[in-house]
Amino acid sequence: MEIVTSIARMKVVVRTEKDKGRSIGLVPTMGFLHEGHLSLVRISKKEADVTVVSLFVNPTQFGPQEDFRSYPRDMERDASLLRAEGVDYLFAPEAEEMFPSEYRTFVEVKDLQDVLCGRSRPGHFRGVCTVVAKLFHIVEPAVAVFGRKDAQQALILNRMVRDLNVNVRLVVAPIVREADGLAMSSRNAYLNPGERRSALVLSRSLGEARILLDGGERRADRVLPVLRSMIEAEPSTRVDYIEAVDPDTLAPAPVLSPGTLIALAVFIGRTRLIDNLIVAAYAQFEENEGKDFTPKVVLLDAQNRIKG
Repeated sequence: MEIVTSIARMKVVVRTEKDKGRSIGLVPTMGFLHEGHLSLVRISKKEADVTVVSLFVNPTQFGPQEDFRSYPRDMERDASLLRAEGVDYLFAPEAEEMFPSEYRTFVEVKDLQDVLCGRSRPGHFRGVCTVVAKLFHIVEPAVAVFGRKDAQQALILNRMVRDLNVNVRLVVAPIVREADGLAMSSRNAYLNPGERRSALVLSRSLGEARILLDGGERRADRVLPVLRSMIEAEPSTRVDYIEAVDPDTLAPAPVLSPGTLIALAVFIGRTRLIDNLIVAAYAQFEENEGKDFTPKVVLLDAQNRIKG
């Protein structure tokens, strides 16, 4: 595996690989990798001839009071994990390489960026779209793989790709969870033992939503309060949002019809965690002692919308 730190070198690599007729898969990450990231790598390796993993803690998607400086980093460990997975290139530029002091251009997706996580993290998705757009231009992937835990991000990036006619196919992969149900996240490292136990209420509450859906309940105003009550009963929790939204517009969805996204963001102590459930997928969940709520398959359909 070659570690590439400059945009100029990455462009040479891309041209060399494409001249050989090889397709490129891209897995964008901020590092401190876990099994969720590695599952995206494995998908990329199946979907493309060459896999590039980017490792870049993007300063433009963090707010002034957020955890940019404290975000967990371990480049040596990450590189070792990626080598073991057979990744071809690790693109790990410095912040000044991606966003030099004279940088002035940003990409936004109006409306979709202003709700859910965007409401409490203004400017976040502008930073995400801008860095991903730059990565698409630098790496020129045929396919890019993202995780469904960040469902709003996947929807926004898909819209960006459609609106800007970017020649890349997006794949949105299933949420990967710990054995006890907690969705894997680099920020889980912030949790102390008590907070780690409290954090399990996120997946448990989605499991309760699944039970209500199985029982035929379809009214959001009956399901969402149950989730909120469960979460607020746990120590160290503070709800940012718990919402049911349309999967295309992210507008509130009073009826939990197929495809509806039930999304939540909760502070556990000072750590903000997210999780979600797609109503269309609830019947496809696999059980792991009642705690694994990961759909078997979550990809984009022919219209590039999240399905399953």
